[in-house]
Amino acid sequence: MALLTLNSISLSFGAEKLLNGVDLNIEPGDRACLIGRNGTGKSSLLKLIQGDLAADGGEIVRHGDTRVAYLPQDVPPGLTGRVGDIVAAGIQHGGPGAHTEWEAEQLLGKVISHLSLDADAALETLSGGQKRRVLLARALAGEPDLLLLDEPTNHLDIESICWMEEYLLRHCKTFLFVTHDRAFLRRLANKIIDLDRGTLVNWSCTYDQFLRRKADFLHDESVRNAAFDKKLTKEEAWIRQGIKARRTRDEGRVRALMEMRESRRARRSLQGTARLNVQEAEKSGHKVIQAKGVSFSYGDGPPIVNHLDLQVMRGDRIGVIGPNGSGKTTLLKLLTGDLAPDAGEVLQGTKLEPAYFDQHRAVLKDEETVAENVADGQETVQAGGQPRHVISYLQDFLFPPDQAKSPVKMLSGGERNRLLLARLFATPSNLLVMDEPTNDLDAETLELLEEQLLAYSGTILLVSHDRAFLDNVVTNLLVCDGSGSVSEYIGGYEDWARSQRATVAAKKATAKKAKQKNPKAFGFKQKRELAEIPDRIHEREAEQEALHDRMAAPAYFKTPADQIAAHTARTDVLVTELETLYERWAELEALAGT
Repeated sequence: MALLTLNSISLSFGAEKLLNGVDLNIEPGDRACLIGRNGTGKSSLLKLIQGDLAADGGEIVRHGDTRVAYLPQDVPPGLTGRVGDIVAAGIQHGGPGAHTEWEAEQLLGKVISHLSLDADAALETLSGGQKRRVLLARALAGEPDLLLLDEPTNHLDIESICWMEEYLLRHCKTFLFVTHDRAFLRRLANKIIDLDRGTLVNWSCTYDQFLRRKADFLHDESVRNAAFDKKLTKEEAWIRQGIKARRTRDEGRVRALMEMRESRRARRSLQGTARLNVQEAEKSGHKVIQAKGVSFSYGDGPPIVNHLDLQVMRGDRIGVIGPNGSGKTTLLKLLTGDLAPDAGEVLQGTKLEPAYFDQHRAVLKDEETVAENVADGQETVQAGGQPRHVISYLQDFLFPPDQAKSPVKMLSGGERNRLLLARLFATPSNLLVMDEPTNDLDAETLELLEEQLLAYSGTILLVSHDRAFLDNVVTNLLVCDGSGSVSEYIGGYEDWARSQRATVAAKKATAKKAKQKNPKAFGFKQKRELAEIPDRIHEREAEQEALHDRMAAPAYFKTPADQIAAHTARTDVLVTELETLYERWAELEALAGT
């Protein structure tokens, strides 16, 4: 039985309907991702389900005593206080299923422990990522049957995102979430709900399967629309010739034409794709940036960057990753000359023309219009070496004329990021410096941005927590560890993560070997064991993948509870066995090399 049902829900802002009589069922076991273009109403739909927003029409039915909890996209303004008190506010104290005071204390301690929070800390002293954990803890404290998550990875570093993936898979059975993080989406979702032109379409498949099926659907739709428009054109030509006789057949044809006209007027065209074009300046010198022994700290604080030596060459596409607060943005400012190092020097190459993308969107002026923010009050911008009217230019970034004349404060997060891209790409450059450019962008715009960056012949420095974006764009990584050390790795995020796993396994094997007083020689038995380990790993990984596929199936929630428990327990065992096998593999490799 469905936990929650939406019946003919309608919602409008202004003249356009965000939701046009939509229906939706959320079943137990659904891990459903709500996707759609920026500004189509995804966050509004979550607020409707939560009850923070009223629909214009239709009804939302919670079946039985279904409990719903909500993680908003942003930390509510003005929310302050002790972490333990904020989390405790989510615990149900009245009504069906309410907790006694002792039960509430036990539940609070469990949630605080699970999310590694300090109950006595003040919320206002925490980082953005830690605040997100507190809000997630408050939502989970209500033991919801359905968890609503609006951009849950916002403000989280990669380590925290990976932690959240594991936590949700292990501890949350049913949730509906909105995300722009494709790696997060692929890992969690077993159902895709597509919000497109005011309608909801339920796709019971993985994200990659959805992309293929949606492409086929849009192709078929365009063929049907073309055939319809051709027939309409023919009928319009017929009626302009005049009706020769008032026969019943002709009257029926006229009525059919009127219906076709109405149908054509009601058709909502597919939202266009942004046309991003990075303007390139004259080539810079071959050597773009060189850092020699650079160190920096804020006041008497610990070092943010310590003895950095780095050379950036023309055409490099460098990603910067690390935990929140580890100094990624500071590193960019040092390399571009916005900050002076405490020690060492940063040498800039010749003919550099940089362009900056600021994650805090500080360059945007909320009270000015979209057009004024891009053209600095002028009517034209330079695009491709030619002057273009700012309204026409903004249409390439999916801002219609009316919106181009509205103030920036009316824009959503994704629209603000598109506006920043419009400002950025209106400036010819040969060095792009981008701090979290992917925040709140829809998948289509993300993919187009990737294509443009790959085609860009200049140099790119970018900070991002989007693992898929890093893998698709960068050639090497700078990793900040928070202690001042900055390490360089060739490849994208997955290349770095793979090397980290291998390093951890090797360190464990070395430590284990060091503890052995009389380590065994590498003999026949060890040689045979070493040869067998890859097959044993492959068998367990295959079983793990099969279990994940089974548990991700749309109908999995119908599986008996004892089988679900057995599958969950087996996945935990497989994780432990694989870790042991990798450690043993590294240990035997070390023995073989001695």
